[in-house]
Amino acid sequence: MMLIGWMLLIPTGLAMMDLRTQDPWLLLGVMGLVWVADIAAYFGGRKFGRHKLAPTISPGKTWEGVISALLGVTVCVLLVVWVRDLSMTRAALFGILMASWMCVGLSVIGDLFESAVKRQAGVKDSGTLLPGHGGLLDRIDALTSTLPLVAMTILLQRLI
Repeated sequence: MMLIGWMLLIPTGLAMMDLRTQDPWLLLGVMGLVWVADIAAYFGGRKFGRHKLAPTISPGKTWEGVISALLGVTVCVLLVVWVRDLSMTRAALFGILMASWMCVGLSVIGDLFESAVKRQAGVKDSGTLLPGHGGLLDRIDALTSTLPLVAMTILLQRLI
């Protein structure tokens, strides 16, 4: 389990440093997107959740929460584009939305993976540093799957 922890935290830390070096707003934007997805999934799942996403791994997560995350991120992206008056083609906007939706998918995977690790270890919370939040890993679980892949995608685009 310790090896898995290091395999998650080191790439996440390196991705944070790389994205910050490229543009601090890029790092904050990706992190904000993940946070919006997490918050929208929580509230949408609590309000509308009926269909369990992965009941044996994390019984509280629902498909309605995932849909809420996708809707929340879509609204967030559209608001940023509108407020910043970013003129772009429909294809570019659709590409940004697709990338954002993929980040939502990655964040859900990271969240479920962290829940599976906790379940296998037989613990409910990953720590007590943040009482009521399930521990510090619950605050960054979605980032551990999202940030490294976003940074790697941007790196590959620069190489091509």
